Amino acid sequence: MVEMSVAGIALDAASRSPIVLLRDPSGRRQVPIWIDQAQAQNILAGINRERSPRPLSHDLMAQLMAAGGLALDRVIIHAIEDNTFRAVLKLTNAAEEALELDARPSDAIALALRTGSSIWMLEEVVVDASIPVDAEADAVDQEDFRRFLDNTTPAALIRHLRQTSKDDPAPTESAASEEDPEADLPSDAGSP
Repeated sequence: MVEMSVAGIALDAASRSPIVLLRDPSGRRQVPIWIDQAQAQNILAGINRERSPRPLSHDLMAQLMAAGGLALDRVIIHAIEDNTFRAVLKLTNAAEEALELDARPSDAIALALRTGSSIWMLEEVVVDASIPVDAEADAVDQEDFRRFLDNTTPAALIRHLRQTSKDDPAPTESAASEEDPEADLPSDAGSP
């Protein structure tokens, strides 16, 4: 398994859909995961450690876990099936018993950012889904994005993301989950 870090959120040039980018420790491989607009906003809030006056869904989930004596040990993105990433939450309860819950990768990432938990990906998934990173071009892109963020208000970014979702209802992280919630359940009962 490879521990991944959240490199940021990008927009797909063709579909204008948001993508969360996970980077390996070497910085040479990046895994793009297409997500929906709401998840992009939640992950951005987690990256920036923003505190909302009212808890967002992932803030509430983290609070519920803490109140119930659950700790998120790590997130594992363990498979790609039909172009959909699969993830699990690895939790420990107050009695130190290990629990595993199926989760959408975007929810798992947003929750990991809020709890300071690690994000892991099976090496096979990294190999299958990663794209090489051009470090020089990436540094230029990061600087451009920083300038963009410095000159953009959160409200303007939210308006842009909302407008993008109205203009292009592109497929989300798992279109199947919208139609059939059972479609996202792991096909095996084993632990990755």
